Amino acid sequence: MTEPAEDWTEQGVVFPCQGEALVGVVSRPARPGPLGLIILVGGPQYRVGAHRQFVHLARALAAEGVASLRFDFRGMGDASGAERTFRRVNDDVAAAVDALEAAVPDLEGVVLWGLCGGASAACLYGPHDPRVKGLVLVNPWLTAETTAARVFVRHYYLKRVVSPAFWRKMLAGRVAAGRSVRDLVTRLAQARGRGNPAGGGGRDPAEATDPLPDQVLRALAHFRGRTVVQLSGDDYVARTFEAGLMRTAGFQALTREEAVLTEHFPEDDHTFSGPGGRERLAQAAARWVHRLAAT
Repeated sequence: MTEPAEDWTEQGVVFPCQGEALVGVVSRPARPGPLGLIILVGGPQYRVGAHRQFVHLARALAAEGVASLRFDFRGMGDASGAERTFRRVNDDVAAAVDALEAAVPDLEGVVLWGLCGGASAACLYGPHDPRVKGLVLVNPWLTAETTAARVFVRHYYLKRVVSPAFWRKMLAGRVAAGRSVRDLVTRLAQARGRGNPAGGGGRDPAEATDPLPDQVLRALAHFRGRTVVQLSGDDYVARTFEAGLMRTAGFQALTREEAVLTEHFPEDDHTFSGPGGRERLAQAAARWVHRLAAT
């Protein structure tokens, strides 16, 4: 079904992937630019996104002349098949690129846009498909437990210790002191590289021998297009990326070569849910796609 607008339309699409059916929505301007955009979701969610974030993004891009596709990975939303981690969605992304090219035949390439795990999926896929001309990685997920624990201790527990409100709650018996201490001890052990990482049971087995930060850095180094990393100011995932990958010599070399750029959004949280957040995110995406198209 197509939803008419002043200068763009929306159309539902169903397309194949390894014997399963993926479901998506193409937002198509009346006069599409040379580059389209594929929206990759992060975590266990579907093509609408938190607070209808991906709907707003796709429509805002269409109003700026950028065609896009937002879709469900296998096992999520309305797609068939078994659920899989973001490390196992290369076939889904390839099928989505095929679907957008079929819906908008004059495209000269695509940009992959992803949030959190979707950003990591975009990064891992990009080097394998010459049709991908650019990456927009929003608060990429690295699953580096040691670095994440250090960030959490520094930015969460230290804030609590110096907060008068925390001590008032503690004295009033509204904080479970024993549990808080146990949590802190666990985080400190993780920060020092000891103990079982939180959520370790859900880790992809590949992480044990090939940590995701290493994979992401290799992918960025091998990607032939341009990449922008967009980081929120109020987000532990972004802080983990800054404290980990951004400090490595490899990442810094890529930024010096301008193969990778970074943009900061100091007032926004992980999903840009605050006032004006969705608009800032959409404007930044449109700006990046137009910049790539111009070069």
